[in-house]
Amino acid sequence: MPTVARIGITPVKGLGLIHPDQVRLDVYGVAENRRFYMVDDAGRLFNGSRHGPIVQIRPVYDADRDTLRLEFPDGDAVEGPVELGGPVRTNFWDERDVSGRTVVGPFAAALSAYAGRRLRLVKTDLPGDGYDIHVATLVSQASVDELGRRAGREGDPDARRFRMLFTLAGCEPHEEDTWIGQRLEIGEAVVRIPGPVPRCVVTTQDPDTGVRDLDTLRIVKGYRGLRDGRQIDFGIYADVEEAGTVRVGDSVLPA
Repeated sequence: MPTVARIGITPVKGLGLIHPDQVRLDVYGVAENRRFYMVDDAGRLFNGSRHGPIVQIRPVYDADRDTLRLEFPDGDAVEGPVELGGPVRTNFWDERDVSGRTVVGPFAAALSAYAGRRLRLVKTDLPGDGYDIHVATLVSQASVDELGRRAGREGDPDARRFRMLFTLAGCEPHEEDTWIGQRLEIGEAVVRIPGPVPRCVVTTQDPDTGVRDLDTLRIVKGYRGLRDGRQIDFGIYADVEEAGTVRVGDSVLPA
């Protein structure tokens, strides 16, 4: 039986993942997952596909106090209240526009220094609105293990490189693809699976360092082919129909 093996969220899109034991899954996703994101001087979304090592920054967000802390790999940290500036509207991958407000204070300068370019930090107007296309994502550990087998790296790669909300145990390789179009119960929540997740270069990066270490896209394309002649799919999206708490160890069942 498929179960939730790991939960992965991050308060700041592109930065290091956090792995809580449970989350509240609402129709907009997880409220404080990707609540913040970065843009460059031109207003373009900035994430690990443009600078992999940002994954080494650990974000800590206290939603009740509305404070943010960014811990850098050299041991430095910046923290403070989330004070908002002017409005920002950002296009996410030609799929959707996200509205928010710039975050003033020390965060942008610290992120800019680390990335080597000028960046702004943005807080989304709506909870959980920093997702790409759909509010939740799932992948099975068996699919990741199959990728490792085909890459000659059994026991590796780490599923965290796919940055999914839920990693599942108890599946056959790519069993999750068979759920497309269906409704599932995940813990207390009910979701519908609209389609597969097209992958990008972030999956080629070590999830701890952000350094490219495995050509996942070539390997997946080699044994799974291309969707519509261009998309390399791995894992599935989910939309939430009924909100509820999801815990590590919860079953994933047909609804």
